[in-house]
Amino acid sequence: MSTMAYFPSYTLFRTIAVRNPIETLPSLCYTEATLTPDHGSAFMPEGAVLFEAGPHQIARITIHRPDVRNALNWAAMDALRAAIDQASQIADLRAVIVYGAGGKAFISGGDLRDLHSDLSEASGLRQHDLMVGALDALASLPVPVIAALEGATRGGGCEVALACDLRVAASDATLGFAQIGMGVTPGWGGASRLISCVGYTLAMELLLTGRTLTAAAAQQIGLVTHLAPPGETLAEARRIAEAIAQQPPLAVRGVKQVLHGWATLPADAARARERSVFARLWATTDHAEASTAFLEKRPPVFQGK
Repeated sequence: MSTMAYFPSYTLFRTIAVRNPIETLPSLCYTEATLTPDHGSAFMPEGAVLFEAGPHQIARITIHRPDVRNALNWAAMDALRAAIDQASQIADLRAVIVYGAGGKAFISGGDLRDLHSDLSEASGLRQHDLMVGALDALASLPVPVIAALEGATRGGGCEVALACDLRVAASDATLGFAQIGMGVTPGWGGASRLISCVGYTLAMELLLTGRTLTAAAAQQIGLVTHLAPPGETLAEARRIAEAIAQQPPLAVRGVKQVLHGWATLPADAARARERSVFARLWATTDHAEASTAFLEKRPPVFQGK
């Protein structure tokens, strides 16, 4: 079955340059169009990022630049942020999957053809602020975000993957923080997330050497959470998302809220958040239903209340 069958329609986000006659540089504006699976890859413009709303309130964000191994240029960065913002507007969202089209790469980092046209400090700050904002928004989505990694994940692609809560990698996939070889550090917020994921010492070694990890090695250190056969990461990510979608939705959001608090807040604030979330969930209809269903030995029916 085609994976697109999961998503009968989708929204294409891209950016187009609009020339302002009184400015020397083009300004960017968002455009979007609702598409169907009939549209082939030839239709996709530079910087295309697809947002697909599917069954079970599971959404998918696809970086669709396979000709450049899904490297992100300025337009793709803007479009990625637009897709993340679109996901945040869905009130009953249960999970989000992030995927790179083509099967050869999740995201291979920044698109050097575009980004290296301006090596000024101002350009570096612009890129940092844009991508940190986008990935903070991705990490802060109230539902679990799952990265499906096929082929190579390099540099900034690893930073995007780290902004996701779970990472499914193909058994033949590889990951590497290649920034050191380009004479830079991670610039999209990935350094702090890598420390949280694997610890300071291992993060230091990975960033200083830029060595490439196999999927199995990445799983051993906690960088990857699930392995799947090549070509099956999207299906595996969806299986995980559907399993999550069967859980009481308020509790799922509560788990993410609590863990995100412990990862980002001072201990006292994180503990206060955990206390508040637990007490609020204790008083929900779904908690009462779960207790009743357990005593009556039947499956619970959750309503998100």
